Amino acid sequence: MADPQKQLQALTDDYQKLQTELQEIVQAREKLESQQQENKGVQKEFNSLEDDANIYKLVGPILLKQEKRDAMMAVDGRLEFIEKEINRIEKQISDIQEKSEKKKIEIIQIQTEAQQPQAQAGAATA
Repeated sequence: MADPQKQLQALTDDYQKLQTELQEIVQAREKLESQQQENKGVQKEFNSLEDDANIYKLVGPILLKQEKRDAMMAVDGRLEFIEKEINRIEKQISDIQEKSEKKKIEIIQIQTEAQQPQAQAGAATA
């Protein structure tokens, strides 16, 4: 009886770790999506500006003048990077959900197996 109990405890611990990891990754995805929306807003603003408009970039405590083309390339690059990171994280989420579901099924199987002898013993005494 102790062996299935230990196995059940180990599976439950693994399942909880996967759930914690999943929660952390989902938070990372939400942060990336927020950054993506912010950069899309900046990109939209850049598109509405004239080519000779003054654009300044905050570097530490200083504002540095920047060419529109350079600023747009930087934002486009950030958006591309963020998109790749979101896709990578989506795959991680999918993988963890799959592992989590397998652990859940294993836990249910062990619980069912542990309950069967008890049910049979109860039926034999009745």
